[in-house]
Amino acid sequence: MTSSFEFSTYPARVTDVERDRALDALKEGAATGRLSHDTFVRRMELVLAARRPDELAALTADLRTEKPWARRVLGGVEAVSGFTMKLRRAWQAERLPKLLLPGAETPRPLLIGREPTNGLRLSHDTVSRFHAELRRQGGMWVLRDLGSTNGTSVNGRRVIGAAVVRDGDQVSFGQMSFRLAAG
Repeated sequence: MTSSFEFSTYPARVTDVERDRALDALKEGAATGRLSHDTFVRRMELVLAARRPDELAALTADLRTEKPWARRVLGGVEAVSGFTMKLRRAWQAERLPKLLLPGAETPRPLLIGREPTNGLRLSHDTVSRFHAELRRQGGMWVLRDLGSTNGTSVNGRRVIGAAVVRDGDQVSFGQMSFRLAAG
């Protein structure tokens, strides 16, 4: 009789606790709408038939498996972070220079950019020669980006094409920011 120090090459068996965790992750995924009913049922069958822990991991890899208290903490952090961003934006908006909207009877659009012939000339390196235009259309003010290099934004969102603007909106041309005000 010989003794052998060889280790078994058979993979570790899945425990009931591991299987229950995987099933809980699947249930949560289905409850939150991240898994369809058919996907839930198929994965549940695969969890029950799994023989190795890596098989379970593959079935739940795309699902969040955080504890409920961790989700609440992270949700709270997201809410506070969002609030501080809104507070910072509001604080900065009040401190921005005002850009007076032209009178409603203005027939031509207000061209904005570095070009001296523009109605609003902004001498800043991040402003294009012909950066944007502000036009009255159907009783509303419309701000249109004219293909500027550094972009035009309204209330922190980049303008793709055109955007309706109102009194109090924050507008940026490149890195120059203003708060719109009715004239």
